[in-house]
Amino acid sequence: MTATCWAVVPAAGVGERMGGTTPKQYLVLAGRPVIHWALAPLIRCDRIRAIAVATSPGDARFSAAGITSDKVRRVDGGPRRQDSVLEGLKAFEAEAAPDDWALVHDAARPCLTDTDLESLLGRLDAKPGVVGGLLACPVRDTLKRADSRGRSLGTVSREDLWQALTPQVFRYGALRQALEAAEVEGADVTDEAAAMERAGHHPVLVAGDPGNIKIPRPGDLALCAALLERS
Repeated sequence: MTATCWAVVPAAGVGERMGGTTPKQYLVLAGRPVIHWALAPLIRCDRIRAIAVATSPGDARFSAAGITSDKVRRVDGGPRRQDSVLEGLKAFEAEAAPDDWALVHDAARPCLTDTDLESLLGRLDAKPGVVGGLLACPVRDTLKRADSRGRSLGTVSREDLWQALTPQVFRYGALRQALEAAEVEGADVTDEAAAMERAGHHPVLVAGDPGNIKIPRPGDLALCAALLERS
């Protein structure tokens, strides 16, 4: 029997690198807010019981985004990603079992395919006892290490290096415990896999589509529009 899956989408960020006043998850992409496209495959996935979207308190943009699925619940997020994810997990504490899956996906990552989502969940289901894993891509480009003046100090080997994507999926109880430990100890973690690694776990890397990009800069909107049209 496959475990129930609960999803969290942290959406309290302000998207400072995009410039302007509109957070990147609410920018218009192919006629709809970016967050619409990020949520769409999660809503379509029958494995996912409910989705907690953690926004800034009083965020009126989410209500105006036209997300109508009964699966979706809005909760107040926090100042950091890890705070928002933890608040999202708490929204399910009366329903989720410790061994259920907790899936976290970026609100500004609109090109997740149904195939990649099903592949990730299927891969984890097929590994009894595994604590979780994430979509990722092997690093393909040459990497340089720079000094403080922006000069190259050398080339970094790409061997065994992967770029982390989302979704990231872990056992509900283990992920919540890892995030709560990071909070108590004052540790900043950039994603859920980092929190789990910090707790001594070794997440499974599942190869995903490199087109599953996050939108950090204005030019990425055009690329995402092309990727959505392709799919």
